[in-house]
Amino acid sequence: MTILQSAPRSSRVTGQRQANRWSVLVLLCLSLLLITVDATVLHIAVPALTAALEPSSVELLWIIDAYSLIVAPLLIMFGTLGDRYGRKRLVLWGYVLFGLASAAAAFAPTPLTLILARGLLGVGGAMIMPATLSIIRQVFTDRRERALALGVWSAVAAAGAAVGPLVGGLLVQHFWWGAVFLINVPILLVLLPAASRLLPESRRLTGRPWDATSAALSVFGILALAFGLKEAGAGHAAGLAVLLTGAGLLVWFVRRQRRLPHPLLDVGLFRDRAFATGVAGVLFGVFSLVGLQLMLAQYLQLVLGDSPLRAALRMLPLVLSAIAGGLAAASVLRRIGMRATMSGGLALVAVSLTPTLSWGVEAHPIMLAVCFVGIGFGLQVALLAASDTIMSAAPEARAGGAAAIEETAYELGAGLGVAVLGTITAVVYAPGVPTVQGVPAPAMDQARQSLAGAAHVAHEVGGGPGTALLDAARWAFVHALHTTIVVSVVLLALTAAAVALLIRRD
Repeated sequence: MTILQSAPRSSRVTGQRQANRWSVLVLLCLSLLLITVDATVLHIAVPALTAALEPSSVELLWIIDAYSLIVAPLLIMFGTLGDRYGRKRLVLWGYVLFGLASAAAAFAPTPLTLILARGLLGVGGAMIMPATLSIIRQVFTDRRERALALGVWSAVAAAGAAVGPLVGGLLVQHFWWGAVFLINVPILLVLLPAASRLLPESRRLTGRPWDATSAALSVFGILALAFGLKEAGAGHAAGLAVLLTGAGLLVWFVRRQRRLPHPLLDVGLFRDRAFATGVAGVLFGVFSLVGLQLMLAQYLQLVLGDSPLRAALRMLPLVLSAIAGGLAAASVLRRIGMRATMSGGLALVAVSLTPTLSWGVEAHPIMLAVCFVGIGFGLQVALLAASDTIMSAAPEARAGGAAAIEETAYELGAGLGVAVLGTITAVVYAPGVPTVQGVPAPAMDQARQSLAGAAHVAHEVGGGPGTALLDAARWAFVHALHTTIVVSVVLLALTAAAVALLIRRD
């Protein structure tokens, strides 16, 4: 009788392990979705946030950008710390920090408080994100199942940034701008006990040294580079010095990685032309998407007059086409090859952006939807091909380092996209807003900080002067948006050409 009872028990244990494996995947994908959505969830909330906190143009860029710029340099650092001290522990502490930072951001009374809270959100996100990929590789030992799980992970990572504005629009329309952060808290209260029960402990690697100097150089180098760009764009003389300091720290970081026997970042992988081109494809693709998403969200609300919800729904074709691109990308890649898929996808994004250069303050609902479809589909196809290029070019023994570089390229592209394109927009916009009679000089200065600031001032001034100010600011923003789109189109076209020339025909 004992023998007869032992077989069902063994079967139940095996079945439980199989169920747990997929439960772990669901848990990790929900965690990843929180992190990626937070990179773009504020885009639709910018007008409401500006009216409430009245940030300067530089402060507004930091509010939006601090998250991605903190996540990017910390990904590799926390990835190696997870290997050394345990990934489960890092994820659980990341949940706690992410939840506390979300609550602080939701009720932030000043721009500086919100920037600091966004920075802490970035730290929490960086603690969670690399562990999600490592735990998937640990839990899914079967190669076919692991490929499926990694495909789901990749789709969630790509879709999160596109879904962010839609989530933000729904929350701002029905609540207030802080709701885009507060929504994280109840979700994390569910994820935390589930993760504590489901996530496996990982074997700790204590033999490999961890270089704190390299971690500090990468973090402060990227932050100084971004800060210098924003301050230089605002006309501050110290910005150029900070920019050069950041570049110097990153050069020091790269040289240090080449000398270390166990580097924090495997920069030797960049010697492979296909690998370097694939990373450039990810970096500039995400750079263009996230930076332009921010500008287009403001265009829809403050130029065309859409409500937050309507603006989010107008961006829905971008989300749906990105999902379609993710589903079709494997088939396209198999049919036309890696080089044609990647360069063609980037070229499609550039072509889809071009019609917007002829638009003013009038609505183009059908053409806008068509452009969003081309952008979402083209970018998702290109990113999958770039990911395939990166992982194919890296030897199997260095696959972990290649994956870390790819994740960093995603987050760095998002952060620099907002920093660079946002700075270009601010630089072109400010002098394009003429002085309006009836508007006090201090109010004009605030209006020149951003289009959201001008809308707030116009509402406060009211009457004819308020209307004239808002009209002038809208045209100035459209001109600035055109400049930003030209920069994006040129970068995308150059990257597409580089892919076609540098990657060998498959």
